[in-house]
Amino acid sequence: MPHATASWLVDNTALSFDQIAEFCGLHILEVQAIADDTAATKYTGRDPVRAHELTQDEIQKGEANPDYRMKMLAGPEPVRRTKGPRYTPVSKRQDKPDGIAWILRNHAEISDGAIGKLIGTTRTTIAAIRDRTHWNIANIVPKDPVTLGLCSQRELDGLVSKAAKKAGIEAPSDNRLAGDREALISELRKERDDAKARADEAHHAEAQAINQVATILDPFSNNKGHVGR
Repeated sequence: MPHATASWLVDNTALSFDQIAEFCGLHILEVQAIADDTAATKYTGRDPVRAHELTQDEIQKGEANPDYRMKMLAGPEPVRRTKGPRYTPVSKRQDKPDGIAWILRNHAEISDGAIGKLIGTTRTTIAAIRDRTHWNIANIVPKDPVTLGLCSQRELDGLVSKAAKKAGIEAPSDNRLAGDREALISELRKERDDAKARADEAHHAEAQAINQVATILDPFSNNKGHVGR
């Protein structure tokens, strides 16, 4: 549950977005959206310390050093499935045909076997969607399997790269977030510059106020000295 963990770290620590994104395996823009409360889904924070994934000491090291990369605690080796299709939660199984249709439309170089392992489906289902003989073909809408939660972006990118290499073609580069990243960087720089400008303005105003007070008090100081004489 990386998004829920990221939400907790944003709310309860002073870690940078980059550190949180690196630890949770998310894009920095996803963390930014969670922090700004503009994410498509409102996540309930999940404490990685209580989940024994992270220690408070690691968090403190990260807070003290923005370049530090936190290390997840090593848990028990999970039981790995060696045979059978990939397991998909019941709530997401109805989205499988949409994810398969998206891959068939956008990455024809990927084999049916590879799609079956990635999505957790059968060759028969893939062939039926490709041939448009699937029983529910009228309601199938191609959708990115990553967006549907059927696989991770890393898994899909790795599969596309491997299939492209095997087919002797150049793997497509994903630049969908490039513009957003540049826009975010520009926005953060502007916020930093605006904050500096406000600080300089406040400092200048404070200096002017001190000078005005000194000017007002100066005649009294001179008069006091004159009376004393």
